[in-house]
Amino acid sequence: MSEPTATETTTAETEAPEAPEEPNDPSLGGAPAAPRALAALERESEIAADYLEELLDIADLDGDIDMDVERDRAAVSVVGGDLGHLVGEDGAVLEALQDLTRLAVLTQTGERSRLMLDIGGFRAGRRAVLTELGRSTAELVEQSGEAVALQPMTPFERKVVHDAVAAAGLRSESEGEEPHRRVVVLPA
Repeated sequence: MSEPTATETTTAETEAPEAPEEPNDPSLGGAPAAPRALAALERESEIAADYLEELLDIADLDGDIDMDVERDRAAVSVVGGDLGHLVGEDGAVLEALQDLTRLAVLTQTGERSRLMLDIGGFRAGRRAVLTELGRSTAELVEQSGEAVALQPMTPFERKVVHDAVAAAGLRSESEGEEPHRRVVVLPA
């Protein structure tokens, strides 16, 4: 099938969705993404996996690529082999590779991607550490009654901490400018 030209439109462009695709819409009751949205996320994962596989081949690196949809986002993980240098110090190289992978998806789909990339389990391990940090900081703030500002973090890291603080029943907010943006945990 050929790609549509500038004067053609595809069915997807002309049809209105029958139900909201926003996963947090109350009418969905927190249900998983609609089938059309799920298909788009799966396509993002496939495009990202192809891009990363090509990158691994060019760099002559071994790694297996796992694709999934998590929390209404495409998720791609590269596992196996010696991949530490693809993570970099504090995940800096991983963040850059994620940005490049998102650009590859944008180029193919024309849509901005919220894809999450993990390499060698770095993000999974970091998520566990940050969840504990959020929980323990919430406990400290609850006991002291005073706000606590944490060290600067990436957007991924801040999101994990915000979620952990909310699960503990407190509020948090981000303050500052990138790359010095930080989470502040607030008393109830």
